[in-house]
Amino acid sequence: MKHIATWIRECDEPSFERVFQEYPEVRLWNARAGTVSWEQMDALLLTGGSDISLDFLRQPVPDLSLIQDPDVARDTWEFDALRKALDQKLPLFAVCRGLQVLNVALGGTLHLDIPHHDNAKYDNIQELRYVDDVPIQIPRVNSSHHQALDRLGTGLQVEARFVEDGVIEQASLSSYPFALGVQYHPERDPIYRPLFDAFVAQVLKAQR
Repeated sequence: MKHIATWIRECDEPSFERVFQEYPEVRLWNARAGTVSWEQMDALLLTGGSDISLDFLRQPVPDLSLIQDPDVARDTWEFDALRKALDQKLPLFAVCRGLQVLNVALGGTLHLDIPHHDNAKYDNIQELRYVDDVPIQIPRVNSSHHQALDRLGTGLQVEARFVEDGVIEQASLSSYPFALGVQYHPERDPIYRPLFDAFVAQVLKAQR
């Protein structure tokens, strides 16, 4: 059995539980709901949620109202877990807010509010433009967010952008065994299973 550390908000638990039912060889440990013993973890999954708190950002914030529902406890856990995962080169999959956490942790910045990307009904379908040679490409994705990557953190490379406005929707960490981040929500539809297949394959190969 392999173990994945994560923090999943309550409203997203059913989606991730449904996804990981397909992978009985791995177990998710949700830090929101209980203690995670890092020494037992083989990978890190960063999921969607509220905006990153002011104290963790690497940029000026001229309008505090742009930061919605920050969760300092979550930020504290995720940034610490991410540091440990990167130090140990554990497999990493970052979803929506998770990609933003990864970027900020690597020294990057965010667009603190962008138009037309946030949809409470989760049906904001966007067409993506991929760079050459990205192994997994899903041309149309379900993307719902009001912040996005601006200046890239050290080592991050863009894999896909929204066709209409160039917002970064997928990125990976170069010179790293496996670190993939997506701004969209692959937990919400089976069409995204290739992304989870790739992540879990790396988790199963991981050596502590």
